[in-house]
Amino acid sequence: MSSHDESTPLLKKQNPPTQSMSSNSSTWWRVGAVYGAAAVCLGAFGAHGLKQRINDPAKIASWATAAHYQLVHSVAILIARDNPLAAGLFTAGMTMFSGSIYALILDPARFRVLGPVTPLGGLCLIGGWLSLALGKAPPSNAGELRL
Repeated sequence: MSSHDESTPLLKKQNPPTQSMSSNSSTWWRVGAVYGAAAVCLGAFGAHGLKQRINDPAKIASWATAAHYQLVHSVAILIARDNPLAAGLFTAGMTMFSGSIYALILDPARFRVLGPVTPLGGLCLIGGWLSLALGKAPPSNAGELRL
């Protein structure tokens, strides 16, 4: 005799597949990816096109630093996408730190007011890392970071 009666369905109802990333996490993923692509483009411009406009090696080096920080922190956003505070601080930090350096190198007279923005951006980047350090860690059973 079967333990099923006629009210028991023969097939279990399948739940729709869940998205692996929440909408907020997905947004941060896209932000990190777009900022990463922009970092590569800006780094390439700094290595090739900027030298036609600027002869000062210190300014070329500063541009390279801005592009490097932008690329590193784009990856940090991908890792921090489930920590909106860290991801937001990284985004604000890259925008202010790298963005102000780019602007100051391209047109220092026009963008001189952005000089104080650079260290504020650096503080945001530091805050993003501290937010990761002090925030909720990924579950220990995660095994590896899901990128």
